[in-house]
Amino acid sequence: MVPKLEKIAICLAFSLLSLQVFAQKKAQVLPQAGYYKMKIGDLEITTLSDGSFGQQMDKLLTNIDPSEVVKLNELNFQKPLVELSVNTFLVKSNGELILIDAGTAELFGPDLGFLPESFRKAGYRMEDVDAILITHMHGDHVGGLINDGKIAFPNATVYVSQKEYDFWLTPKNFTDASAEMKPYFQNAILKMTPYVKAGKVKAFQYGGEILPGVTPIASPGHTPGHSFYQITSQGEKIIFWGDIMHSSAVQFVNQDATIVYDVNPKDAIIARKKAFAEAATNKYWIAADHIAFPGIGHLKSTTTGYRWYPVNFSTTGNGQ
Repeated sequence: MVPKLEKIAICLAFSLLSLQVFAQKKAQVLPQAGYYKMKIGDLEITTLSDGSFGQQMDKLLTNIDPSEVVKLNELNFQKPLVELSVNTFLVKSNGELILIDAGTAELFGPDLGFLPESFRKAGYRMEDVDAILITHMHGDHVGGLINDGKIAFPNATVYVSQKEYDFWLTPKNFTDASAEMKPYFQNAILKMTPYVKAGKVKAFQYGGEILPGVTPIASPGHTPGHSFYQITSQGEKIIFWGDIMHSSAVQFVNQDATIVYDVNPKDAIIARKKAFAEAATNKYWIAADHIAFPGIGHLKSTTTGYRWYPVNFSTTGNGQ
C-alpha cells in the first residue's frame, strides 16, 4: 500500500514551500557544535546533526484536524512550520563503531547535509565506521551513504532489513511505482546501489542479534521494512526509533496522527502506539531521528498522552 497520490503531491509541494518560507523566517543562529556525546553502560553514544529543515505540520500530518495540529504546536510554543531535526547516531560498542542512519548529503538542499562536518567536529573519521544500521531507505536516512558521488563510508557494512531491501531495490517495484513515488525509489537506488555492487550490504531477517548486543526490531508502517535497533550494555538499553514519529508536539498527544510520508499509515499507528507504551513502561532510553536534537531521552505516560524527557533532563539509568 502506498500513500494516495494527492497526499504525495501535497507533501512535495509543501516541503518546497516550507523550505522557502523557513529560509525567510529562521532566526539568526550562532554556530553550533553539531554533536552531543553521552554514555549508557559501556556504550559511547554521539548524536551527529545533519541539519534541520522547515516542515509545515498542519499540512503534512494526516488523520488529524489541522486546527488540532495548530493548537498543539501553540501549546509547545511552536508554529506549524516546525524546524525538524535530522539526527544520526554513532555508537561505540564492543570495539565496533556503528552509525544509525546516514543523513541526506545533497538531496534536500542547503539546510541539510552537514553529517561530514559533524563527524569532524566530534573527532571521528567516516572511514572508521564499521557498520551502518539503516532504519529505512528514505532519502534523509540513506542520502549520506554517497557523498560527492563516492562511497562515504568505505570500510563499513550496511545493514538493512530484507523486507526494506526488497521493497525499494526490486526493479519491478520501481517500474510499477507512481510518478509521485518514483523519486523515493530513485534516491534509495542511487544511494544503496554502490554498496550493493561492492558487496557491502547485509539484508537481515528479524529474530536475533546482527552484531554483538545489537538486535533489530520490526516496526513496519512508515515503510514496509522499517526497523528499530536495540543496543544493550551492562543491563541498560537504548532503542533507536528511526521515523516512528515526526512531530513531538502532536504525536506524543495524539498517536493516531500520521504523516504523508507514511507508506502504510495504519501500520505506522500500530507501531507507534506499541513503541510509546513499551518505552514508557520499561523506562529505557530512546533515540529518534526527528525529535529535536540531540533526540535522546525517556518517555513517560501521562493522562493526556506521553511526555518527552530530553537527555539533559533525564537521569542516567532507568529514568526514574
